Amino acid sequence: MARRALVHRVAARHPGDAAAVAALFDDGALRPEEVVAILGKTEGNGCVNDFTRAYAVEALSHMLAGRLGSTAEAVAHRVAMVMSGGTEGGLSPHFLVLGVREEAAETGPPALALGTAFTADFAAEELGRMPQIHATADAVRAAIAQAGIADIADVHYVQVKCPLLTSDRIAQAKRRGATVATEDTYHSMGLSRGASALGVALALGEIPEAALTDAAIGADWSLFSGRASCSAGVELLRNEVVVLGNSRAWCGDLAIAHDVMRDAIDLPAVQAALREAGLDVAGGQLAPAQESRVVAVLAKAEPSSTGEIRGRRHIMWDDSDINATRHARALVGGVIAAAVGRTDLFVSGGAEHQGPDGGGPVAIIARRAEA
Repeated sequence: MARRALVHRVAARHPGDAAAVAALFDDGALRPEEVVAILGKTEGNGCVNDFTRAYAVEALSHMLAGRLGSTAEAVAHRVAMVMSGGTEGGLSPHFLVLGVREEAAETGPPALALGTAFTADFAAEELGRMPQIHATADAVRAAIAQAGIADIADVHYVQVKCPLLTSDRIAQAKRRGATVATEDTYHSMGLSRGASALGVALALGEIPEAALTDAAIGADWSLFSGRASCSAGVELLRNEVVVLGNSRAWCGDLAIAHDVMRDAIDLPAVQAALREAGLDVAGGQLAPAQESRVVAVLAKAEPSSTGEIRGRRHIMWDDSDINATRHARALVGGVIAAAVGRTDLFVSGGAEHQGPDGGGPVAIIARRAEA
């Protein structure tokens, strides 16, 4: 028996639209019990008060519970629900449904492998600090082991959903006599993402543990993972980890490749990832036959802390009307969409310690040409 990774991309008419996911079950493309993770781009603001993420998780959990004869709570406990708010610019709301199927099949070239793991719930005082780094690293290692990926070099993307601080969570910590990393709830999103990303980097051997301290989180941008993507939300208290890589122990026609954008307009890095995935980028934007082989695009977006892109000033940090990460998602989404020829892209904002300052990793899941 071999495992086959299943990835289905479906459109979302609104954050609570579980109908297209349910249709996968009705059409026989996927069985409810095979689902291990759902990644979603929802059309909220991507900030602390973006409840479109919780709305999507609630709708998907209840729909799956009905199909499994279970409860929404049990589904949410087992299935990683990674909702990323913000579809600015031309980005299109959608869900990526990830499943695992056991098959009596021969293995061949390295195929897409995936694993999931969860940390315990975090106390407010642990967020954005070393305990979150260590717990995330442990979860990443567990997910790699579950996926059966023998070499960490074959891990191409690690998606993490992490919590944030709210005024209520901060108040609870104070009542316990504890301090938190920040009392700015928006800033807590960045610290949580940053600590989670450094946990990924630690697990993948990208950064030595000796370099990691509480003070480095959200401050030392020389420390980063080239394969981490972390999204913070109000709808959970634990980290949910999805590891994506390639393994000869898996079967199927899907594989994943990645590269790292050095800044928000690094089109060559996007094309390098497409090329590594076996796609022909000679014409600039993918031709329709090539684009049809792309199953998913995952990327991070972050305004550079310098306020410049290649020596020219940007105003993303200075705009009091539109949050900086919203600008970045729109910018990076446009660059990638122009290369790929589609807009249903999982572009997540807030890339603290996820790629170099102002840049971020980009990954492509594609079908092999011979398929």
